[in-house]
Amino acid sequence: MFRPTGFSDLAGKRVGIFGYGIEGQAAAARLAQHAELVIVDDAANIGPEILQTSLGGLEALAACDVVLKSPGVSPYRSDVEELAKSVIVTSALNLWMSEVDRDRVIGITGTKGKSTTTALTAFFFNAIGEKAHALGNIGVPPYDPSIDISEGWLVLEISSFQARDLESAPSILALTSLGSDHLDWHGSLENYQRDKLSITRLLPAPTIFFASSIESSKFGETATSVEPDTSGLTEVLGLLGQHNHSNVTLALSVVSRATGVDVKDITTKAKAVAESFTPLPGRLTEIGKEERAGLVTRYIDDGLATAALPTIAALSVFPEGDLALIAGGFDRGIDYEPLVEVIASRTARTVVITMGEAGSRIGALVHAANPDLQLMHASDLRSAVELARSSMNRGGVVLFSPAAPSFDHFKNWAERSAAFAKYANCLIK
Repeated sequence: MFRPTGFSDLAGKRVGIFGYGIEGQAAAARLAQHAELVIVDDAANIGPEILQTSLGGLEALAACDVVLKSPGVSPYRSDVEELAKSVIVTSALNLWMSEVDRDRVIGITGTKGKSTTTALTAFFFNAIGEKAHALGNIGVPPYDPSIDISEGWLVLEISSFQARDLESAPSILALTSLGSDHLDWHGSLENYQRDKLSITRLLPAPTIFFASSIESSKFGETATSVEPDTSGLTEVLGLLGQHNHSNVTLALSVVSRATGVDVKDITTKAKAVAESFTPLPGRLTEIGKEERAGLVTRYIDDGLATAALPTIAALSVFPEGDLALIAGGFDRGIDYEPLVEVIASRTARTVVITMGEAGSRIGALVHAANPDLQLMHASDLRSAVELARSSMNRGGVVLFSPAAPSFDHFKNWAERSAAFAKYANCLIK
């Protein structure tokens, strides 16, 4: 079978694009003038030239020279496994990594903290006068022809979906955390962690920095454990949570390794320009405060928390005081027992408002663990916010940290976070 080693090998070829989201659209734009494209998506009625997977799409892909699979399409699906028997199935990111100067690429991955660490890394590069691009899941795919990345460092956020398909690794890699996520895509926790860590085992081996919360036995001699930041930089940047202390140190470490600049010097320069750093939305971001009868309720958006681990981290930021947790959404089968243990063991007053199928499962587990804990189920996010607000009549924190994806009611987590902010702001006003 034809096996390309880069985009240049696809000139004049019949190329399938399987999945027409952000990555698929960028790949199509990259190849539009060079290859014959066959675009297929699971969804119906996307466009007149987009074939639906179940209505002839798979057959059309099988007739291609190569298929570029978007990250959202799991290779563990039976139809994808069958397709791979007749044609090479790879990814646009894999082709890009095969062509780019890997010494310019800094990879950021992990169960939680990827986006923040990517943003921090680019910010620290800029703080010491180095040009850097934040790419991948955080924004634009690096192979999108609309961006110029001919100069500067390429800071690439890499999901577990993308890591599995890579055959070459960035020169430097940061791993923020390792928990449980996307089990519907990977099929099992074992597959998820193996796929996530597969990038660490590629040759030539990347230089790896990993959070001290991860077992060092998972890595080889090229890996370095980093301890959380104690310099005060995390607070100066306006970041909440112990995990962000770790994210800051990881970003400092990779920038120091790439440039040779001492971590202390990077820290000093970053503090000097800290006011220009804007924390990413949906990551423990304070939307605002509401004061009623002298009592203050804070509204916190942690909408990017689509798994249990980041929600556990969010709860650790607010160990005391009344708290209403809004959780739930699309159920992809992850283990919620560790999250429920944290919720049930909380000593301060805690109200849990759940949504969707994942919320129903979380609610049932919470009730079994602590029947006395106040529990409510909302039909939608607006109702959940209103229930949370009414439950905080003594002031406290309304924490939107869903521990589940948004696919049941929203296009993506960003749309869901924007909705939470809208509903919260309506109450604050």
